[in-house]
Parts: sequence; C-alpha cells; structure tokens
Amino acid sequence: MQSLRALVREFPSVLLGYSGGVDSALLAVVLRQELGSDRMLAAIGRSASYPDAQWQVARDVAARFDIPLVEIQTHELEDENYLANPTNRCFYCKTELWHQLVPLARERGLAVVCDGTNADDLREHRPGKAAGIAAGVRSPLAEAGLTKAEIRATSRELGLPTWDAPAAPCLSSRVQYGLSITPSRLKQVEQGEAYLRRLGIGGDLRVRHLGVAARIEVEPTWIPWLEARREEVSTHLSGLGFAHVEIDPRGYRRGSLLERSSP
Repeated sequence: MQSLRALVREFPSVLLGYSGGVDSALLAVVLRQELGSDRMLAAIGRSASYPDAQWQVARDVAARFDIPLVEIQTHELEDENYLANPTNRCFYCKTELWHQLVPLARERGLAVVCDGTNADDLREHRPGKAAGIAAGVRSPLAEAGLTKAEIRATSRELGLPTWDAPAAPCLSSRVQYGLSITPSRLKQVEQGEAYLRRLGIGGDLRVRHLGVAARIEVEPTWIPWLEARREEVSTHLSGLGFAHVEIDPRGYRRGSLLERSSP
C-alpha cells in the first residue's frame, strides 16, 4: 500500500475514471488523502450500461470521503461497433469514456488521467485496457502491483463500504456476445438482478441475457436456495420479457459468455 501512496504523491494532479467499484473506490480515497481535494477529481461516466445501484454507491463513497466528483454522459450506445457486441466490446466503451475524460482533464488543468485497473486485471481478458493505453491513461493500482485481495484488505482497513462488494462490471457484460446491445436488454438485466438481490441473494450474481432466455449465475452455495424458488423467479423474469429462465448448475464464473462465443 505504501508503494501506491508513494506513486500517486508524484502526480501533480489527477482525474480518475471512477465507477464506485472496489478498485476505483479505493484509488479515489487514496488520491484524495495524498493529493487533497484541489488536485484530484473523480469522474463518473453515465449511460444506460451503468447500473443505478452502482451509481448510488459511487456517490455515497464520494460524499463520505469528501471526494470531488463530476458526472458526464457517455455515448457508447451510439457507436455501431459497441452495439454489435463483439468480444472486444469494452474497447469501444472505454474509447468513448476516455474521449470524454481526457479533454475534461485538460480543461480542468489536471495532469494525469488514471483508472482502477489492478494487477490481477492484467492477466485477464480486458480489451478495454488497450483503449486506456492508447489514450495515455495510467493505472496506479496495477503499477504498484496491488492485487484484488490486497485492495479489499486495504479497503477494509480504511473503512470503505466497498471492501467486500462483488465485482460490478457494466450491464452490457451480461449480454451474450453477438447479440446487439439495446437499452431494453440492459434494463431487463438490471431489473432482473435487482429483483434477485431483493430476494436476498448475496455475493457474485449475474443475469446473463441470451436473447429469449435468461441464465442466472450465482455462487455455488446459493444454487439450492435459488432452485427452491425456481417457479417464483421464472415467473418474475418472464414478466421482464424473458421467454424462459435457466439456473446455471456450475454457478457464477468470470468470462462465461466467452465460452458461448468460442467456435
């Protein structure tokens, strides 16, 4: 953690692409502590792919830790490349985000633009990272070698409510590759996951949009609980527009939609 603090102290000033997830929340707090409120700014990109629940968490953390915050509208849903939903969809999303945030940083006189990429992310399928590299975006958590486990532990020490939050990628990550991204599909996913959270499901949760079907992925310990409520859950999700509902017996796993897109 000291390596991260030493690194960011070298930055004259910073704009952070901020989602309110585990990684960017910690980085926002550290930047605020090390640089003060006049030398850092957290920026949220708002669009239909960004869940309202995540937005509220991001705002709450910013208010609690006195983090300067700005919100901008991003327009990835106007990009045909993004809407086509290829396996590198995130590249087009992040390209749009940095197209908005890099000029904002210049306008505000902020010297460095950074994101919440951590050291573990560098070993995963992260096509959005290439957009950040092309835009000159720094990744202090990764540069300091911090893993997700270390970020969670430090977040807990600092009193961040996000320390044990499940991963929260954008809603488009739930839509099967090759199936076009639409606001209505994103809303189906958001409403489906919100309903399951209200039922009490904790931990990692995904409602994967497969077109006519929804596939629910939860942590393995929740599968029997969910199976016992299959009829109720299927009825509710059918009301959201899904013709049928699957409960994945393998449980939640990262990148499961890549399995379906493989030849």
